[in-house]
Amino acid sequence: MISTAAEGGAEHQLRLLLGRLPHDSEVVTLSPPGAEAQAIRAAGIPVHELPTAGDRDLTAIVRLRRLIRRGRFDLVHTHLYRACVQGRIAARLAGVPHVVATEHHLGRPGAARLGPLYLFSERLGEMTIAATAAIAERLRGWGVPDERIATVPRAIDPAEYRFDPALRAAARARLGVAPGVPLIGVTGRLTPARRFDLLIRAVAEVPGAALLLVGDGPARPALAQLAIIEGVADRVLFAGTVRHPREMLCAMDVFASPDQHTCGLAALEALAAGLPVVYAACAPLEERAAARSPVRGTHRLTPHDRESLPRTLRAEVLCHAERGGARLPPRTAGSRYDADHLASAVGQIYDRLTAPLPELPSPRPGTARNA
Repeated sequence: MISTAAEGGAEHQLRLLLGRLPHDSEVVTLSPPGAEAQAIRAAGIPVHELPTAGDRDLTAIVRLRRLIRRGRFDLVHTHLYRACVQGRIAARLAGVPHVVATEHHLGRPGAARLGPLYLFSERLGEMTIAATAAIAERLRGWGVPDERIATVPRAIDPAEYRFDPALRAAARARLGVAPGVPLIGVTGRLTPARRFDLLIRAVAEVPGAALLLVGDGPARPALAQLAIIEGVADRVLFAGTVRHPREMLCAMDVFASPDQHTCGLAALEALAAGLPVVYAACAPLEERAAARSPVRGTHRLTPHDRESLPRTLRAEVLCHAERGGARLPPRTAGSRYDADHLASAVGQIYDRLTAPLPELPSPRPGTARNA
């Protein structure tokens, strides 16, 4: 059960998980479905649409309980805040023996205010999977015991992002990017917090390069205006929302993310596409660097250094020219961030929760047992 099954990180994680679990599954989405739900349906998995009016929609809980009872499910797994609250309550009312939840961000406005409601519903489940250490910490802050939290990081399927020269040529032609122009790019929702304004200012200091912003959001008009002010409007491209970033990643030559508050999944997708990656924050890459085994072609920006981004981008564009435009090989941050590991970790949680309890030894004749 998921709050939304349109395009987005949590929805994509659910699709990766369902395709690898050895169980018969059905999906319930609490908002109108989108491309991810269509992809799940195309894989032969039923998707039920049950839109809700809000987090406190009691009639939704009644309808969910009815649907769950009709399905006679052995386990209910909820994703995202609304589904976790309403789904856990409905599952227990329906008599489902096992309830698991996954929290993918818990960072939306007002989440802290809804903590008491969340904590009430959490007690009706058995385990909450946190997608990041920060989410696990917030759950602890809300009073969720350690033994009811498991941290399983978000993951990607590297094969989904493999480089294709034909896709590259088609995408660049559609975007109007000439074959020899170095293209710096990033994917993500266009919001002020992601600091894509820094990329626009930086590309003004990278002669001959263009910038591709893949995504949409409330910051787009301001970013377009900034490009005009900086004199690079003809070198900043807005691709809008795309169903899957592979084609856009194929079009890029350098991936750059100045976002300091991201888990870095987009950077891992760029690695799988054979791109050099410049980043402000990416927990998997930071772990590798701390272990003195950095991933080739990755560069972390220096905090509080305004010149770090344009300087690093100039260096990467120069390296790209020295390679003759050749692609880097696909790389990963390790198997822990692979979709197969995600499914294995979640499957182990399912198995642990659903394992039958060991039988107690029969009492010896003549002994008494406490009730």
